Amino acid sequence: MGGAASLIATRLMDKLKIRGGHRLNGTIDVAGAKNAALPELCAALLSAEPVTLANVPRLQDVATMLKLIRNMGVVCEHHDDGRVTLDAGGLNNPEAPYELVKTMRASVLALGPLLARFGHAKVSLPGGCAIGSRPVDQHIKGLQAMGAEITVEHGYMLASLPAGRTRLKGARITTDMVTVTGTENFMMAAALAEGETVLENAAQEPEITDLAEMLIKMGAKIEGHGTSKIRIQGVDRLQGCVHQVVADRIEAGTFLCAVAATGGDVVLRHGRGDHLDAVIDKLRDAGATIESGEGFIRVKSEGRLKAQSFRTTEYPGFPTDMQAQFMALNCIAKGASKVTETIFENRFMHVNELVRLGAHIQIDGKVSVIEGVDKLSGATVMATDLRASASLVIAGLVAEGETIVDRIYHLDRGYDRMEAKLRAVGADIERVKA
Repeated sequence: MGGAASLIATRLMDKLKIRGGHRLNGTIDVAGAKNAALPELCAALLSAEPVTLANVPRLQDVATMLKLIRNMGVVCEHHDDGRVTLDAGGLNNPEAPYELVKTMRASVLALGPLLARFGHAKVSLPGGCAIGSRPVDQHIKGLQAMGAEITVEHGYMLASLPAGRTRLKGARITTDMVTVTGTENFMMAAALAEGETVLENAAQEPEITDLAEMLIKMGAKIEGHGTSKIRIQGVDRLQGCVHQVVADRIEAGTFLCAVAATGGDVVLRHGRGDHLDAVIDKLRDAGATIESGEGFIRVKSEGRLKAQSFRTTEYPGFPTDMQAQFMALNCIAKGASKVTETIFENRFMHVNELVRLGAHIQIDGKVSVIEGVDKLSGATVMATDLRASASLVIAGLVAEGETIVDRIYHLDRGYDRMEAKLRAVGADIERVKA
């Protein structure tokens, strides 16, 4: 453990050095989705039989989640080919301590599975990116509707079943807002509940659908996933399964924006164009050429693109996780654009760093107005959150001279060796050790 801890401590100081102005040409393999892998690792807690996940991305958040569930008594085996096998048959410590989850908000996803299988759980209030309020009250209300007794004490959610009950009970749950992790938590908990659970106002993201497909392989009875109304008939037990994590649409979208900004011709292997309709439509409007088919997306770009205004909203609308990356493209596009952020209140923290590179951006509440410039100039900038990091990399790829992106541990939380993938298609980018 000491070696792993020192490695992480060292990587906290890493920077990216980028020399801009290079076109991108070639092929990039899109990794498995972080936002599917994390709930699916938690779904393994629902069964006493082994579960194997393929295409698991090599990310800091995934490493943290594996460390967390190992601490619960789960046997985890990480294979070189990206598969992870988990055996929760000997799970004996249904707790998610603060020390292990303080950097990762996805820890809340352990609450539903632990409560459903064991009848009690102790889960720290989650940490993660400082991009705005991510309240867990929706999770608590939904699980309470299923019969759970939950209190929050000393930074922990303490959950249990009432005396005399051995299972959660089905319920109709309507959340006050569309919540991805809430939908995932309720779906996992309902899989082992008594009776039917109906989720109204459910999230519709592809990662939700992928989790549902995994649960169905484990023996769950689920209908309506991918729509705003999901029905789950609880079963007595779930079995093990083998499941492949869906490709990461946000990683794919990030590379689409990078190629659109720099110019070039890149094929994204394993990319799912049908999961990125809103982003691809905007890129085509901007002037990029994009084609997609079974297991690939190809993007070609020539010259300066046209600025595009957009508004973030829940899937299938324009994803908040792509807002910063598309804004970087708008910074060097022709014309003015307006970006409206409706999901998270603090998700414009990359703006000041883009301005350091020469971008012209004004913020008015939830709206950023960008006036495209002919060129950006390299400078030292600092990442403030995961997607902000990616926007600064894209800006660095088009800026004149050298850009240093500091605090890229944010980037490592959500991108599987981004600099290596970009270097392989012609970018002048390298990781600089402290």
